[in-house]
Parts: sequence; structure tokens; C-alpha cells
Amino acid sequence: MLTKRASKTVTKKSRTKPPIDLGVALIAAFLTNERVNQTLLDMLDPKIWRLMPPCSKRRNIATSFAHIHNARCMRIKMCKGTVPESLERGEVTIVEARKALAQSAVAMADLIRRSLDTDGHVRDYRPDVVSMVCSAINHEAHHRGQIAHWARELGSPLSPEQQLLLWNWPKLRSEV
Repeated sequence: MLTKRASKTVTKKSRTKPPIDLGVALIAAFLTNERVNQTLLDMLDPKIWRLMPPCSKRRNIATSFAHIHNARCMRIKMCKGTVPESLERGEVTIVEARKALAQSAVAMADLIRRSLDTDGHVRDYRPDVVSMVCSAINHEAHHRGQIAHWARELGSPLSPEQQLLLWNWPKLRSEV
């Protein structure tokens, strides 16, 4: 790059980084999203796992994590992938949720990888794999917000430091 400085032309050495492999980055983004889920599970007080928050008549923290996993399973099945076993919302434990979410995250990563091998098209999903991943991350983030809100309502709020950690994607990405 050339710049003018006091009537002199100076050449700056350009620092080129290798191009980003967007397919790898897309899978990493989804797996980072899963790392956020696992981090939130670590932060929750097990005593509130099944308690019903006053603002919700149908769901609690346990059923919300089961829903996240089961929604992934539905998406994987719709796209003809290898489907992990669904969770029983009324009986899921923290340990079962943690394990199931990890399994469905791997299955989703495989679905993303296979879709990238077919020009970014996902079987029976429109318009493309990027939209599918963005939609899935958005859906899960919505439920994480609900869960954090319910933890506060149930008397076991996340600390400000814990809340910030959930947004620290560079740190969580490094753990993937």
C-alpha cells in the first residue's frame, strides 16, 4: 500500500493473512454455540433444574434444554442425517442433557459438513446451510436467554461475570 507523507511516498508491507475457510468457520461457529450451551449448564444451580418459573406455564430449564436438543434432532431428521436419540422432556437430567447436546452438536456439524460438500445446499431445507446454521444458533440463543431469566426468577441468578462469559465467543471458540 502506498501512502503520501510530507511529499514522500512510503511503501508499507502488507500483512496478508491466509483466507478463511468459510466452511470450517461455519462449523466452528456452531460448535462455539454448543460450547455456550455447555457453559450455561455448568453455571446453573442444580436445585432449580426442574422448578417452574412463575412466568412460564409449560417449560422449565430442564425442558428447555431438552427442547434445544430435540429441535436439532428434528432438523437433522428433516435433512436426512444420522439422528441422535431424542430426550424425554419430563425426565431429563443435567447429565443426560449435557451428553445429548454434545451428541446432537456433532450430528449438526456432520450435517453442515455434508451440506458444504454439496455446494452449500441442505437437503429439504431452504435456502442454504448458512441460513440453517444462523437459524439454529438464533433459536438456541433465544432459549439460553429464557433460561438465564428463569434462573434469576428462581432465586439463582447468573453473576455478571458468568453472563459476560456467555458472550465471550473468542474465549469459548478457543475451547472448541
